[in-house]
Amino acid sequence: MARWSPIERSLRAEFGPVLAGVDEVGRGPLAGPVVACALVMPHDRRAIAGVNDSKQLKANVRDELSVRIRQHATGIGIGAASVREIDRLNIYHATVLAMQRALRQLERRLGETPQHVVVDGKSLRTLGVAHTAVVKGDAKCYAIACASIVAKVTRDRLMHQLAVRHPSYAWERNAGYGTPIHLEALAVHGLTAHHRRSFCLDEQPTLF
Repeated sequence: MARWSPIERSLRAEFGPVLAGVDEVGRGPLAGPVVACALVMPHDRRAIAGVNDSKQLKANVRDELSVRIRQHATGIGIGAASVREIDRLNIYHATVLAMQRALRQLERRLGETPQHVVVDGKSLRTLGVAHTAVVKGDAKCYAIACASIVAKVTRDRLMHQLAVRHPSYAWERNAGYGTPIHLEALAVHGLTAHHRRSFCLDEQPTLF
């Protein structure tokens, strides 16, 4: 993604230059929180070369880009929803909660409310802020792609830390997703406090 998208240029022309991009990581894993990032990139600077949908990038490239994005961003907010919140609310509402927390932190760091928000995926009725939703936005919109990279790097590092305490599940390699080694470890060792019980019930019903 070599430049700002026409979508973002149009939104800035309509609402103003302070455009926040929002994305989340971690809807599908069996373990760990869902993490969202909300950020504003300076509208008067060129896009950082190499920024793309975080899923399309190698880990070392994501790490390097995350550093550059943090250096250049006007403001960044990170929000998360815990496994307990995911189990209590469901993943959709927990994802919205993580995005709301990320936006609140971004507002505090900016000292102002973004003039508009662009979000990956479909419109979210309960987000509570005016926004434009872009399906596959992390591959189409620069600000969303930046947010996806920061969210992915943040969550992966958290899962690496948790893997040190729970090495059997290989979270440092699978980020909590239901890979064969993760499912085998669930069958042998059972659930940790970091597993989403509502997700694991579908994968390993004999655990309950």
